[in-house]
Amino acid sequence: MKKTSFIKEVKENLPSGLVVFLVALPLCLGIALASGAPPLSGVISGIVGGIVIGILSNSHISVSGPAAGLAAIVLAAITELGSFELFLCAGIIAGVIQLVLGFLRSGSISNYFPNNVIEGMLAGIGIIIFLKQIPHALGYDKDYEGNLSLFETGYNIESVINYIQNLPTTIHLGAIIITLVSIVILLLWERVEPLKRLKMLPGALVAVLSGILINEMFVRMGSSLAIQSEHLVKLPIPKSFEDLRGMVVTPDFAGFANSKIWILGVTIAIVASIETLLCIEAADRLDIHRRITDTNLELRVQGIGNIVSAFIGGLPMTSVVVRSSANANAGATSKLSTVIHGILLLVCVVTIPMLLNKIPLATLAAVLLLVGYKLAEPSKFKHFWEKGKYQFIPFVVTAFAVVATDLLKGVGVGLAISIFYILQGNMKRAYYYSREELGEADEITIKLSEEVSFLNKAAIKKTLKNITPNSKVIIDARNTAYITVDVVELIQDFTNVRAKEDNITVELLGFKTSYQEYAEDQHSHISIDHKKAM
Repeated sequence: MKKTSFIKEVKENLPSGLVVFLVALPLCLGIALASGAPPLSGVISGIVGGIVIGILSNSHISVSGPAAGLAAIVLAAITELGSFELFLCAGIIAGVIQLVLGFLRSGSISNYFPNNVIEGMLAGIGIIIFLKQIPHALGYDKDYEGNLSLFETGYNIESVINYIQNLPTTIHLGAIIITLVSIVILLLWERVEPLKRLKMLPGALVAVLSGILINEMFVRMGSSLAIQSEHLVKLPIPKSFEDLRGMVVTPDFAGFANSKIWILGVTIAIVASIETLLCIEAADRLDIHRRITDTNLELRVQGIGNIVSAFIGGLPMTSVVVRSSANANAGATSKLSTVIHGILLLVCVVTIPMLLNKIPLATLAAVLLLVGYKLAEPSKFKHFWEKGKYQFIPFVVTAFAVVATDLLKGVGVGLAISIFYILQGNMKRAYYYSREELGEADEITIKLSEEVSFLNKAAIKKTLKNITPNSKVIIDARNTAYITVDVVELIQDFTNVRAKEDNITVELLGFKTSYQEYAEDQHSHISIDHKKAM
């Protein structure tokens, strides 16, 4: 029975694993190039992320590998240290710190990321993926695969104009033909029912094979449409096992005596952990079954992955939105898809690097164009618009902040907007009246909400300040389950001092009989006794 279940799971996840493999291969190579590291180091990181983290993690959709967000840190570190072997020690340190963070249950902070911010982050990443793949689709490849900075000089009118003006100068007709053919194939595989049933033959594989065949045809014809090596996957080709072994770099353990490497390890651990937690939340949102990942376990697993990767010459890794999105989009149902992609990376890089080097980046751009569109499709913006401004504004601000800056800064801006609305919402209470309303009324009733925290103190204070002399005030706490001592003291001071001086009659409903009860309640958070007087 278990064997049948496993076979079924393989059938369900082999196509998605293959798609992620095709997407991950150029990303691993591109990020290694941008990091100033050996090309194989990115692939090693992808293999470990697929096999080791795939097996140990309980995330069903997330895919780990070398992260674009760490590329700048790695490049600066390797440049300063002058040695990739020394840098690998920082990867080991980062992995150990992540292990410790996992055991300290630091992953629970991901529970405080609002859904609209996570969805905004996904939409922003989708926009970046789409826009960054347009040059690759046209035949321009100076920008490395996996780069998630839309404008290298920052987001401004000049950078946008330069981006648009440079597009026509990058056009290669052969790349455009392959891109268009690939997109047609991918759309047919999604929408034509007989083709959709071909689960073991994913559209991405057909598109890639078609891209290879079309370009080989152009090459043999001697056509100007032929795509040259600069627009193809570039994987190092070992001529023997000794060559392959020589490409694998191991750590120089003398680096552990260098204080700079320890600081670098801590930096990588913090950035990688935050990116992983954000991506795990995003992956759970992409999971059609809405399964929840144990983020504390994920941090521990990421730590193990980074230790293993660094020991065998791989780059630091995180959970990665681009690969996870491609995985979900391809129909993955379990983490077996991630493991399959890692196995394919290992087997294909060792056995058929020459064939992989014939894959046009244009056909992979077609796959990612559709992934990007689905992450940021207009219906998502409409969905949050219909939820109201308190959901829509943090969503759209996060999306465009991610595009204008980077993932971490964009999410930070989105969180700040969300917190602002949370604070604003907490301070809005039915018990606040304007000065004019208070002035016209002889009797005022202030009904406290179910929970009254220090955030409500300012609104209550303003209300009490605006109550006119010779009036009557009823402060009703009968429906209140919790009230902070700060607010209790504020009401006591008003009742015992101001009310007596201004001849204001105060009636208190639902309050406890002693201050001590409130002090104890701050820790126990038990319900307020319904008394008629304080």
